[in-house]
Amino acid sequence: MKYLLQAPLIFIRLFYQSIYLALGQIWANKMRSTLTTIGIVIGVASVTAVIAALSGLKAKILTQVETFGTNTIFIYPTRPDKGFSRNAPMWSIRLQAEQFEGLLENCPSVESFSRIASGGQLTARFGEKSVEAVNITGIEPAYHKIENRPVILGRTFTAIDEMNARQVCLIDPQLRDKLQLDRDCYGQVIRLGFRTFVVVGVIERRPELNFGMGQSENYEVFIPFKTVYKLTDPWLQAFAASKSPEVLEEAQAEMEFFFRRMRNISPGEPDNFRVESLQSALETFNQIAIMVTLVAGGVVGISLLVGGVGIMNIMLVSVSERTREIGLRKAVGAKKSAILTQFLIEAVVLCFFGGLIGVGIGQLLTMAIANIPKAELDMAYIPWQAIAISFGFSGSVGIFFGIFPAIKAARLDPIEALRHE
Repeated sequence: MKYLLQAPLIFIRLFYQSIYLALGQIWANKMRSTLTTIGIVIGVASVTAVIAALSGLKAKILTQVETFGTNTIFIYPTRPDKGFSRNAPMWSIRLQAEQFEGLLENCPSVESFSRIASGGQLTARFGEKSVEAVNITGIEPAYHKIENRPVILGRTFTAIDEMNARQVCLIDPQLRDKLQLDRDCYGQVIRLGFRTFVVVGVIERRPELNFGMGQSENYEVFIPFKTVYKLTDPWLQAFAASKSPEVLEEAQAEMEFFFRRMRNISPGEPDNFRVESLQSALETFNQIAIMVTLVAGGVVGISLLVGGVGIMNIMLVSVSERTREIGLRKAVGAKKSAILTQFLIEAVVLCFFGGLIGVGIGQLLTMAIANIPKAELDMAYIPWQAIAISFGFSGSVGIFFGIFPAIKAARLDPIEALRHE
């Protein structure tokens, strides 16, 4: 019983002594230890920097997604890979405005929707000022709530604006400032192409889902949905919102069934449209991030392998140099387990030393990544899981590549070891 109580204390003392001796050996051979752990340092620094960049990008995208709403659904046409529509011109399979009639009645999980009509790009003018390539978009009243883009000055479109296809518009703050309109520009008249429009409000600018590609200079003008048809034959898509994030999948399924019927798609034929949510886009991003991490891990694994071979080599040299010491320790009663533990812990501590330096360099790389202009990686950070994994890998390398030298040291014959010159 007394031995059982003392066993933990004996183990802790042995463990402490082994770490102390390992640190002493590392300090005594500082240059050799540093060069030996370069592979570990490079591997850990690389993997932590990659994980930090991906974590920052994911955090940035999640922040941007929150501005769109977690229950937002996108509807747009697409050419299928097989079936009758696989070679059809995109213009022939585009969405039609009448295909949305009865959507809310037939899709109980959908709260609202807004058709989005692209009017192309036109030049906006006010007085002597002009801005080229301004995006013209036709929207319906539900757009503001679905996209979380309120009108910050002025008013939204009224039912009369929509019914009469009036030439009124909402502009974003950047275009207002570029054209040098008044801050409260309600009632001012601008030209879009060859037509005049009355500004009735300023719409809040929305962060772009640019996936780390930097924010481009993009000017927007919104006009009533029916007004777009006075200007051109528009390309149509739609945004919808489910009644709650919990019924998002049900809303998607209902809309897919609804549009298959409205677009006369026969059973067995693939869809020539897509109904997608931001959640599915995030899942795709997560899959890509996992693949990038695995590829980076494979490349880093080579560096860790090289570092592990270096650790094994230096530990074999250490065993050779300290053969007489091992023989003396065995002569005074040291057990094989004590010798093996000492050298194994020394290898692990050496790897942890490299891992610590690697995490430090990884943090410096993360800070550098976060300050790259227009990279949208300002939220890059090293999660604690990555640090734990890095030290776990380092320890595993130390155990795997340190076990052979440790076993060799433990099996030395004390008499032969004492005779060693």
